[in-house]
Amino acid sequence: MSITYLKKATLTSKSDANDVSDIVQNILDDIEAGGDAAALSYAARFDQYKGNVILTKEEIEAAIALVPDRLKRDIDFAHDNVKRFAEAQKTTLQDIEVEIIPGLVAGQKSIPVHTAGCYIPGGRYSHIASAIMTVTTARVAGCERIIACSPPRPEDGVAPAIVYAAYKSGADTIMAMGGVQGVAAMTFGLFDLPKANILVGPGNQFVAEAKRILFGRVGIDMIAGPTDSLILADKTADPKVIAVDLVSQAEHGYNSPVWLVTDSQMIAEEVMKHVPDLIDDLPELNRDNAAAAWRDYAEVILCDTKEEMARTSDRYAPEHLTVQAENLDWWRNRLTCYGSLFLGEETTVSYGDKASGTNHVLPTSGAASYTGGLSVHKYMKIVTWQQSTKEASKRIGEATARISRLEGMEGHARAADVRLAKYFPDEVFDLTVG
Repeated sequence: MSITYLKKATLTSKSDANDVSDIVQNILDDIEAGGDAAALSYAARFDQYKGNVILTKEEIEAAIALVPDRLKRDIDFAHDNVKRFAEAQKTTLQDIEVEIIPGLVAGQKSIPVHTAGCYIPGGRYSHIASAIMTVTTARVAGCERIIACSPPRPEDGVAPAIVYAAYKSGADTIMAMGGVQGVAAMTFGLFDLPKANILVGPGNQFVAEAKRILFGRVGIDMIAGPTDSLILADKTADPKVIAVDLVSQAEHGYNSPVWLVTDSQMIAEEVMKHVPDLIDDLPELNRDNAAAAWRDYAEVILCDTKEEMARTSDRYAPEHLTVQAENLDWWRNRLTCYGSLFLGEETTVSYGDKASGTNHVLPTSGAASYTGGLSVHKYMKIVTWQQSTKEASKRIGEATARISRLEGMEGHARAADVRLAKYFPDEVFDLTVG
């Protein structure tokens, strides 16, 4: 078995990774030292916005009034789907307790973090769906405070549709601040806000780097790179549909990889024939992104068998994985590395990106080999507890004392010794090693 590259990428997601770390670190240091005033200074420089950072109730209501009713209904529909799926996910987290040995009971408890900071990209695009995905799941998880933060436009502020989506999804606070300064404000608890316990949501390379630097002081959903998508297709697939789906994901950005893996040379050649025309038909900004992504990052890979296709896909571990092939059950059971899986022509990554219910904040750059995407679980702390009777502590205490001494941790051993001596004063224990 072998694979053949009919189109090979000339660049990878790391090819143009600018060293933004120093820039971001300096901004974070300035804002941590300078507080609100420093954050406002960076906001004036980068956002060029002079309005309120924390939207008032009246400003939220005014923004919502600008959103057309049909768009509100679409946002409501998407929110309901994401909420329904998140609620179902939450039921998989069960508090448990089990008797380990007679008298020793241990348990697991799920506790939501207190404050979630949800970053919602603005800029060239209004990422309405990101507001729905991040805020809704935080609300379902049970976070007490949810801060939605989005870059304002210089004159208009945060896009009204983002305001409505964040409000509808359950945000307690909506911030008009973008980039590193927005991330810093949520992390450091500026503008009289509680410090965020976790930061979630997509962003540009500066936002991603800020989250990476701050990780540890605050939780994050993941370190994200450019979005990527892979399609697995056999001879039964429709090359026009495949081409449209590839282009739809390439428009995310000039460095957004898209990959086609197939065992049909005819399908591969037809798709490559369709793509240029589809790109040319896009609006200018979308066209430029998709053209660069297709030229520099896209790949078309021809395999001998479907098993080789599956192995290739698992090796790439794509953020989005689409299967347009026969025997979908086989693919669902076989594939192991992906952020989100789209089975059959009847669904598409665009559905998941916007409205179908699964979360669109997903692992990129191969991270799907070890992690999944954003879910209610990301906002939950899985903690453990234990409680013991005095009798049960006898055997535990003996084992703990001897293991601790073997490890050279005498203080640990004595924590067991003191309990054995107190609870069983008339017994003699051999707590030495050997």
